[in-house]
Amino acid sequence: MISPILAHIHSYESCGTVDGPGVRFVVFFQGCSLRCRYCHNPDTHNMRDGTDVSTDVLFDEILRYKSYMHYSHGGVTFTGGEPLLQAKAVKDLLLRCRESGIHTAIDTSGFPEGPDVLECLRLADLILLDIKSSDPATYYQLTQSEPHALQRTLNKLSLLEELNKKTWIRYVLVPGWTDQEAHVHGLGQLLQGKQCVEKVQVLPLHHMGAYKWEQIGKTYPLKGSPIPSTEAVEKVLHILRSYGVPSE
Repeated sequence: MISPILAHIHSYESCGTVDGPGVRFVVFFQGCSLRCRYCHNPDTHNMRDGTDVSTDVLFDEILRYKSYMHYSHGGVTFTGGEPLLQAKAVKDLLLRCRESGIHTAIDTSGFPEGPDVLECLRLADLILLDIKSSDPATYYQLTQSEPHALQRTLNKLSLLEELNKKTWIRYVLVPGWTDQEAHVHGLGQLLQGKQCVEKVQVLPLHHMGAYKWEQIGKTYPLKGSPIPSTEAVEKVLHILRSYGVPSE
């Protein structure tokens, strides 16, 4: 008998509307290697805090919502945490979804490595790639990870371009961190001419997940940071569009 593949899951959402097109079944995987200062899901950081669910059980749950996905041109999104830390389980689910005609998306920082990670990027229909900063030093400080973290993300972007994989870039606008004009121009330069990039989503900082930091006994790193204004967001969008990058 083949042992079931276990996924370590934080939770799932049956009718998500912000993590890809249409109505989506969103699976939040437990575990993340980064410690982004603005993270709104810090309760997904530690792998040991999740629940083991077999991919058999999880896929059966996904199938319950297939009709909603079909009529809304939606699908399934694997997020977290960082889903590609559990690439074996994600790959199994991607294959099952493909066989059932269900659209798939992966929301990832591009930080994890390995052959299963690369296979997941090939199998998914859409990649939501989070670029934390275009500046390596800022990326390192913002994510509290490692000095070469940005390069890992850019390596995945190069692969996605090679695969001509539909990609949405996510860029969180954090005052004092990612809103400097030089960094935004740097992002535009990194994305300029990339045919795989359908759009860039500029996401203004919010504090809706601040209470979760308190619940896990930690101090929210960006407490008191201002929320970017509409004008600040529009300025970033204008710069990115000047490089021919579709942005919203």
